[in-house]
Amino acid sequence: MTQLKMATWLRCLILIVTVVFTTAQAETHTDTFGSGANEFAIDFVTIRGDASSANGTHIGSGKPDGFVDPGHDYRIGVHQITNSQWSKFELELGIQIAQSQPHWGGSQIPVNNISWYEMAQFVNWLNTSTGHQPAYKFTGTQGRRYTWEKWSPEEAMDGTHLYRHKDAYYFLPTDDELVKAGYWNGTEIQKWATKDNTQPVAGVDSNYENFIGQPWEVGSGSEELNGTYDIMGNLWETTESPYQIESADPDEYRVTRGGTYACTELDFGWTLGSSLRGARVPWAGTRFAGFRVASIPEPATVALLGLGGLVALRKRRGTVLSEKWGSKKLKVVDTAWLRVMPRPSRGSCPIKLSPCQGGVPRRGEGV
Repeated sequence: MTQLKMATWLRCLILIVTVVFTTAQAETHTDTFGSGANEFAIDFVTIRGDASSANGTHIGSGKPDGFVDPGHDYRIGVHQITNSQWSKFELELGIQIAQSQPHWGGSQIPVNNISWYEMAQFVNWLNTSTGHQPAYKFTGTQGRRYTWEKWSPEEAMDGTHLYRHKDAYYFLPTDDELVKAGYWNGTEIQKWATKDNTQPVAGVDSNYENFIGQPWEVGSGSEELNGTYDIMGNLWETTESPYQIESADPDEYRVTRGGTYACTELDFGWTLGSSLRGARVPWAGTRFAGFRVASIPEPATVALLGLGGLVALRKRRGTVLSEKWGSKKLKVVDTAWLRVMPRPSRGSCPIKLSPCQGGVPRRGEGV
């Protein structure tokens, strides 16, 4: 064997050994968006593996089959989207998408007062600005009359998931995708998203119990089980999923999880855990809810998984600049499109606002 061939085989062996011995590490990757002063980064962690052994685990009311493994690998945002990232998205797009300014300011505070429809437009821009298929179907003129619609079975993910396009690269996580990312430990769905499955410490691990009386900056708490921050507490996690799982009505309530900074032990015996499933209306924002983005795995990641393990793909974190909200003049949205579909009546969904807000069942109401 020539020296060149020996050197090649040695490099391959080193790569394989590196892959095998890094399986316990969270596999992270940073994607960048925008340009110039409007450039921003989103950190992702890869969620992979067969979790079907946990199928049927109770993860809240309104989901009679319990947890169902998504059946695919994906990445999820390490943090919720921030005010800064949202502001740069709007500046880059040149259109004001949000109907309301954030109630809670600060560049690194999770963006809030954003409706589900507005979140979907953020995700669509992540796709289109990087050459990918939009995840969500809108018709009309963005910034004016812009209507969300379902995909056809031919276009939809798995032919049945009518909310998400089958070729979307970035998307909002489903209920099951969020639960797996936050609470699955490789064997079962944990009660808590902490690494040791113990109750999070308020003000140390998670922001709840009104510890500071408002959301804190992303990344302020402890890293959770699979490399995320603040799936528990801070602001409700808004998912892609309809609360009534059989519904594909555009105005169906969307599932929320994880609780807020205002949630206490008295709120349903723990809103931060995996077994409570809340909801919010899709057409209006709230200061108690934010969102994070998910995506398909990096192509390089998929190739390395074929070797039987993980490789840490951490890139240099993008620097996010602080700026005042609305520092650049934007086109003002015509609000006429807001009510594009009839809203469901209050009696059509068993959800009421709670002391920690965000639209989750009160104690004794189907928790």
